[in-house]
Amino acid sequence: MKGPLEGYRVVDLTTVLFGPYATQIMGDMGADIVKVEPPIGESNRQVGPAKTPGMSAQFMVLNRNKRSIMLDLAKPEGLAALKRLVESADVFVHNMRPRAVRKLGIDYDAIAAVKPDIVYCSTIGYGSKGPYKDRPAYDDLVQGASGIAALQARHLGGDPRYVGTVVADKTGGLTALYAILMGLLHRERTGEGQNIEVPMFESLVSYALMEHLYGRCFEPAIGGMGYDRVLSRNRKPYRTKDGHVCALPYTDKHWRAFFGLAGRPDLADDPRFSTMSKRTENIEELYAMVDQVMQNRTTEEWLAALEEADIPFAPVNDLPDLLEDPHLKAVDFFPMISHPTEGELRMIGIPIRMSKTPGAIRTPPAHLGEHSVEVLAEAGFGADEIDALIAAGVTRDGRPD
Repeated sequence: MKGPLEGYRVVDLTTVLFGPYATQIMGDMGADIVKVEPPIGESNRQVGPAKTPGMSAQFMVLNRNKRSIMLDLAKPEGLAALKRLVESADVFVHNMRPRAVRKLGIDYDAIAAVKPDIVYCSTIGYGSKGPYKDRPAYDDLVQGASGIAALQARHLGGDPRYVGTVVADKTGGLTALYAILMGLLHRERTGEGQNIEVPMFESLVSYALMEHLYGRCFEPAIGGMGYDRVLSRNRKPYRTKDGHVCALPYTDKHWRAFFGLAGRPDLADDPRFSTMSKRTENIEELYAMVDQVMQNRTTEEWLAALEEADIPFAPVNDLPDLLEDPHLKAVDFFPMISHPTEGELRMIGIPIRMSKTPGAIRTPPAHLGEHSVEVLAEAGFGADEIDALIAAGVTRDGRPD
């Protein structure tokens, strides 16, 4: 069965994680992703363990289901070749700052002149109408600017700190994905392309403030910003006699059951804890009690008791534990693929299931320029033209021996 994006072609100039995450999902769902890389390849090819130079773990995880073409866009022939690729594309996506894109000659107006109905997406650090528009943006910087780093201090105490995952890049990537899909939907309905801008900063601020705008939702304000339950110092995986457990009584029913397990059924009628609003007001005291109670049993005892009482719970998995998780094994979430040069590779599975148009891992991550000849031929370049571009260093034939 074909994926839902079968037949769409994406010219992808993105690097690192923000853009590549979005385009890989599109590739998983059937789109033809033409990854345009500079002569040295995109930077992620050098990050993490590797068997072959330029084929690192970080690159492998983010670049399956893509075809790689190397083009030196600093040369006029490279820029001209790129524009010929655009003629057959549906989507054009990049992650360069606005000033750099204009200087290179691949801003929206330049690309739309070649393909008027193109869905053009800029995955950038900061929106182009604001004073930060030409600042460099990396995940750490945007975590700081968006309030995420400060939230860790409010929650955990101490200094501001970064979340232990690239939350800005990945939030931006998912935002870019749905923005591009909405652009394609509009084009299907009207025949019109459009210029889409997805700034990482604004995307992460939106993400952070969904629960934390709180009292400043109102004008004048009713209280401050920050959702008390989420920021409680005692909101954490709870220590047991021999490990940790995530336990989350949430509804009135859950809490009544938990108070019974704790040997304190009287707390169900305590005015501090009898309703959700009162529990939120007294969340530090409530979660401190949970913290103390959880230490009275082993992890296995708590997991069994919480499941029996129908109280939401989860184990605390370390990263290697995920590879052995029985649920993830049952849904085949870490499929193995064979790479022609890199051997057996473990991939991260496609999390969604579609009954009519499922996604699939069709092709492994590509070597730099592995598909240059193939893609240029599809764009109408003759063999002599391709040979001339290779000789001039504009492109390369990266097919492995």
